[in-house]
Amino acid sequence: MATVLGYTVGGDNRKRDGMTERYAAAALEGFAADAFVALGMPGADAAKAGRLMVAADLAGFDGHGIFRLPGYVARIRAGGLNLAPDISVVARSAATALIDGDDGLGHLVVSHAAEIAIANAETYGIGWVGTRNSNHAGAASVYASMPAERGFVGLYGAVGSGNHLPPWGGRDPRLSTNPIAIAIPSAEGPPVVLDFATTVASMGKIKTTAQRGEAMPEGWMIDREGRPLTDPDRAHEGLLLPIGGHKGYALGLAIGLLAGSLNGAAMGCAVVDMNARPGETTNTGQFICALDPAPFGDPAEFAARVAGVSREMRGAAPMPGFDAVRVPGDGRARRIAERRAQGVPLPAGLRADLDRLAGELDLAPVGARFLSSTTE
Repeated sequence: MATVLGYTVGGDNRKRDGMTERYAAAALEGFAADAFVALGMPGADAAKAGRLMVAADLAGFDGHGIFRLPGYVARIRAGGLNLAPDISVVARSAATALIDGDDGLGHLVVSHAAEIAIANAETYGIGWVGTRNSNHAGAASVYASMPAERGFVGLYGAVGSGNHLPPWGGRDPRLSTNPIAIAIPSAEGPPVVLDFATTVASMGKIKTTAQRGEAMPEGWMIDREGRPLTDPDRAHEGLLLPIGGHKGYALGLAIGLLAGSLNGAAMGCAVVDMNARPGETTNTGQFICALDPAPFGDPAEFAARVAGVSREMRGAAPMPGFDAVRVPGDGRARRIAERRAQGVPLPAGLRADLDRLAGELDLAPVGARFLSSTTE
């Protein structure tokens, strides 16, 4: 057992995977919160943002967790993020609501939207909440899972934070990664949770690939002539490829229309690249839906049916090259359990970036927190 920043995790928290060290999730949450507070964010909001950011790391979405902190800080310093937003409901019906995020951090805006969606589902059987004037909010499944934790079905979609995908047959980027997540509660094991970008790879995955000094596989990006692009340091020159060809383009377009256009948020050419233009308001849009299964029958029976179908899927004979058949969400649940016990891995490049940020904000560096607080 090891103790990191006063938080105990199982195993050897100093275990290295190459140049990767592991850190207790609570320590990383605290580091992110400290950084936000140092910049002027209220403490309660900073703590909530830190938890939601690191929830992405726990689930294995490394490109959407603590990795994003330096980028958020750059936007705050440039005036592109509001540290004390007035997140408000600007339109409401019985089961729906539209939230204006006042240019606040997306994690705070979307979690507020999720709370309203869940409350509406408790009263009306369904809640759909859209956002505008929001920002990047991290991993989609973090929010889709919030209704599932209450026994509801969760659905989440967002307009991504920079256009890198051309319309099918085009060569000019007009769409972002526009992710979607669905979480369905089960009577056994973890909920069924899918979370994916409508592009083959997310920009977060490409950025973390570059940080590790690795090449991208063919099929993630192409250049403007349609040739494979495998150098992640040239990603700004390239175009993302959609999942499933024209079907992925169509799905990304539909998600963007529901998360962006429906809410009066940016979509298409109006989307602002949050990294290339850190001082500008992005007007990011998202939607979240919570659905109560009770109007369709006994929720316990529904959860049992989900569990039964999941068993059938897992019970299928695996093809050569596969150890077992999994259900969406199995890997996520395994990673959460493993990283809670063993710590969140931080590659050397990311740790260096965070330590530089700590120096700029007059905070204890990540490495010092780890080394000075570890006991066997």
